[in-house]
Amino acid sequence: MSRNPSFAAARPAPPLGVHLTADGADVAVLASHATGVDLCLIDPDPTSATGWRERRVALGGPTYGVWHAHVPGVRAGQRYGFRAHGAWDPALGLRHNPAKLLVDPYARGVVGELTYGHQTHGHRLTPGARSDPYGPADDHDSLAHVPHSVAVDPTYHGEPVAHPQIPWRDTVVYEAHVRGLTHELPGVPAELRGTYAGLAHPATVDHLRSLGVTALELLPIHAFTSEPHLIDKGLVNYWGYNTLGFFAPHAAYATRAAQEQGASAVLAEVKGAVQLLHEAGIEVLLDVVYNHTCEGGDAGQHVSFRGLDNTVYYLHDGASPARLADVTGCGNSLDFRRPRVVQLALDSLRYWAHEVGVDGFRFDLAVTLGRGGGGFDPDHPFLVALQTDPALHGLKLIAEPWDLGPGGWRTGAFPPPFAEWNDRYRNAVRTFWLADPGHASHGRPGNGVAELATRLAGSVDLFGHTDPPFMRGPVASVNYVTAHDGFTMADLVTYEHKHNAANGEQGRDGSNDNRSWNHGVEGPVAPGSVSAEIMPLRRRSIRNLMATLLLSTGTPMLTAGDEIGRTQQGNNNAYCQDNEISWIDWRLADWQRDLLATTRHLLRLRREHPALRPDRFFRGAPPAEGERPDLAWFDATGSALEHDAWHDPAVRVLQMLRSVPVDEPGPEGQDSPDGADGSEGSGGSDGSGGPTSATSDVLVVLNGALDPTPVVLADDRPAAWDLVWDSAWEEPGERTSIAVGNGPNGPNGLHALAGSTVVLESLSMRLYVAR
Repeated sequence: MSRNPSFAAARPAPPLGVHLTADGADVAVLASHATGVDLCLIDPDPTSATGWRERRVALGGPTYGVWHAHVPGVRAGQRYGFRAHGAWDPALGLRHNPAKLLVDPYARGVVGELTYGHQTHGHRLTPGARSDPYGPADDHDSLAHVPHSVAVDPTYHGEPVAHPQIPWRDTVVYEAHVRGLTHELPGVPAELRGTYAGLAHPATVDHLRSLGVTALELLPIHAFTSEPHLIDKGLVNYWGYNTLGFFAPHAAYATRAAQEQGASAVLAEVKGAVQLLHEAGIEVLLDVVYNHTCEGGDAGQHVSFRGLDNTVYYLHDGASPARLADVTGCGNSLDFRRPRVVQLALDSLRYWAHEVGVDGFRFDLAVTLGRGGGGFDPDHPFLVALQTDPALHGLKLIAEPWDLGPGGWRTGAFPPPFAEWNDRYRNAVRTFWLADPGHASHGRPGNGVAELATRLAGSVDLFGHTDPPFMRGPVASVNYVTAHDGFTMADLVTYEHKHNAANGEQGRDGSNDNRSWNHGVEGPVAPGSVSAEIMPLRRRSIRNLMATLLLSTGTPMLTAGDEIGRTQQGNNNAYCQDNEISWIDWRLADWQRDLLATTRHLLRLRREHPALRPDRFFRGAPPAEGERPDLAWFDATGSALEHDAWHDPAVRVLQMLRSVPVDEPGPEGQDSPDGADGSEGSGGSDGSGGPTSATSDVLVVLNGALDPTPVVLADDRPAAWDLVWDSAWEEPGERTSIAVGNGPNGPNGLHALAGSTVVLESLSMRLYVAR
């Protein structure tokens, strides 16, 4: 075969990757600047110094930059890689080095470990000195030091299961780590813990369903590696945001039996887990990291993309010598100005949606994926493709709407049908319930209620700007108080400072803007100690955070373990902690069981009352004459909140009345009977046996003050309100034993008329529903 590129297309190239046929495989790989590419077929050889033997097959082409061939005799389970020939001219961005075996970017299976010495670098490392990435090529062979691609049989023999297709208005997202969720979960057999199969075990599914979760969002499961600086410290990348391949599932999350059977069995385990979760009515969303790869910066490793087509795959700064442009903080950024990069991401999404069967994706640092020549563009070809590609129609798409490049904060700027993580929501809730009370305890002013109210009502200021207006609806706001990145909910009320010593970076890593409050004592307090008196307030603060999340307008995202008060011991950047810091501890104290019951109760209330999960923005006006406004705000006196009060930092009480038409049932299979969780039925009857109301009406009352506060229950008409939840309750069963004041109908009882005065505990909130 000639090593001189020919751009004449003799015949169309097959699809990228290795695709099995009846007598072998069609092979294609992008390497548009190479002068030749070899397919390397790898087999064990105990007589070889490396333990492997390889047979090289020269590919034909290139056809529009793609090298390809039909190779007879290739079967499922065959290990392989590529070697790219061409110029080594790093100053021009060209880094071809045939001594390095390269992972196929389209590999459906990846096996083996990456080492971190000179063998895995394309440039020569200088012992004891800073290496020069623009220096000469390294000639050490990497065959035995890099993961191998594997040809995979995609056949799955399980019965097809319909996707749950949960409407956005009914969606509750549960963000979890494959390993951390079940590593310690009782009821899951030891051999399934921390695996794909463990996700779908009945013990896991029972917890998710009893909680009220509708979508399981998994931290990255694409094949990934650890960064060299972590290996030097004896740590690993736990979260997985360091992708090696965008098609292969991470093999280490499969059961040992599947790993021993090979890459096809690993893929089958993933598919089986997705199908079993679908049978339980739970959608599966994947956190995907198309913004960068594991190869690092200019001096990084040489394992795949860098050796195949460095100037096409990676964003460069346009300078001489060529340097990578880093808008991700991870050393490199994939260049979404390039059609082949857009194709790579789309092909990967289609594969996971249609071959594996997942229901949607959360795009890490999604602004990078929409960067064109002039920065972020909401009409970027990749974003347009996600809106229009029929193969991706109906998937749930969630953007993390920022990156670290210029103009990188873009919350609210993504086009429909995207939903977006709402960091403004996170900050507002933490500020109101934690940072402001912490300041007030030291005599400093807070921030009032305006920002919190905007977030409670669905963040129309961020997500209402469409053409025509408001078409995304409040469900586009993925509301969250915590995520994998940052403090857990329990740690937010326990620590004011990050405690990241275990990460080995002298506390330099992790955010300093936590908006947390330790309630006067840093860290855990021992039972029976003088400081133990703060524990009830800490627990109430957790309930305030949880309830605000689950009762707000928008799509709630709950971080796995927050429902049971999980702690990371103050570590707010546990990306490298594959240990007890990150794994969920399912051994529950009494207060944790109470919190779990509370979370279940709040999610049941959300399911039962449409006013708690509207899919349209509020107008602040009645839908028809004589009816309640769909949204109204009131102060502690029951009066409409005046303009000046919105901007008064001393205002710490807010009443929010929401009213929506009842025109649909709750999510199929999700409703709970009245009286579940030890509570009475709530709503539906006017108490006289009359007809059910045509609207769902709820009143959320928040007291962010440090003292108990009298509140006149608001409404613009005579109404009877039923108290269905109070954050002062340690667990929801307390509703059935209230005997405060004059009993159930007294000022702090279960039933009250609009205009009645009730007293809210300090830093507490209540939910009332209209009878």
